Amino acid sequence: MIGVRKHAGGQSVSPFVLILIALCSFLTTYNLLIPLLHYRSSGDRKFHVVLTATDAPYSKWQCRIMYYWYKKMKDAPGSDMGGFTRVLHSGRPDELMDEIPTFVVDPLPHGLDRDYIVLNRPWAFVQFLEKAVIEEEYILMAEPDHIFVNPLPNLAVGGNPAAFPFFYIKPTENEKIIRKYYPQEKGPVSNVDPIGNSPVIIKRSILEQIAPTWMNVSLRMKDDPETDKAFGWVLEMYGYAVASALHGVRHNLRKDFMLQPPWDLEVGEKFIIHYTYGCDYDMKGKLTYGKIGEWRFDKRTYLRGPPPRNLSLPPPGVPESVVRLVKMVNEATANIPGWDAN
Repeated sequence: MIGVRKHAGGQSVSPFVLILIALCSFLTTYNLLIPLLHYRSSGDRKFHVVLTATDAPYSKWQCRIMYYWYKKMKDAPGSDMGGFTRVLHSGRPDELMDEIPTFVVDPLPHGLDRDYIVLNRPWAFVQFLEKAVIEEEYILMAEPDHIFVNPLPNLAVGGNPAAFPFFYIKPTENEKIIRKYYPQEKGPVSNVDPIGNSPVIIKRSILEQIAPTWMNVSLRMKDDPETDKAFGWVLEMYGYAVASALHGVRHNLRKDFMLQPPWDLEVGEKFIIHYTYGCDYDMKGKLTYGKIGEWRFDKRTYLRGPPPRNLSLPPPGVPESVVRLVKMVNEATANIPGWDAN
């Protein structure tokens, strides 16, 4: 039988007390280690924000607003945002180089994009991944018309990237066309996720494999009249979805990744506002989509230059998502130096 040690006064210490001391010691060590382990894990999960852009005025003002909100959200609780790079595929520097971290790449050879400028996106990523040096293991592929509305964590799970599912990307309903690029032996067309390349959080090593295929598939799609007619302005999104499937990559589909006013009415706990659609309302707050409203916010109104500071807020009754969008645009434009200069 194992003896129990005695105090100097001859009193023995009960086994219960010894167990309690050991438990307290364990808990103290645990509480010291867990924050450190969490910090290291969180650090390993940081992602680099990468958006592709042109040097057109329309692209520039959106990038400035996007970068403003990135800086606001980057270090907020719950954020896994790391560094930021605007990949400028104009082939030459512009006047935002000192304001926004920028990596200049070449556009596609003249005429190859067939006036579909989005085809430059996969080619831009191929160049960026080959030449740029970043610290993070993960990349968020983003676009200029994204606004971070809540701190964004790394939504990728293991080897599976995270992506937003788009209702209009329908691989299974376009099986005949998809099969031109995703052969039968690769598996069912349902392996092609209903996504585009953005927003996507993905390991850099996986994107390095997908990007050249994404570029080649997109160019082949554009070169095929049937595919070009069927997919139109979302052709390059299908290109990324098919390229990912060809590499056996499935995405973790997150509807909370992004909201799109005016269709999504509330921000809630979603992470990105994508303001690609025009927001048109009458003065009673009724949506007049397809018809210019008495009140409107549409990014395409500002093709040649930035929107003015202090845009008018929507009338009463307009959804919270639209109100939030305009307020965030106004905050950014009020605080970005020299806003009207670009």
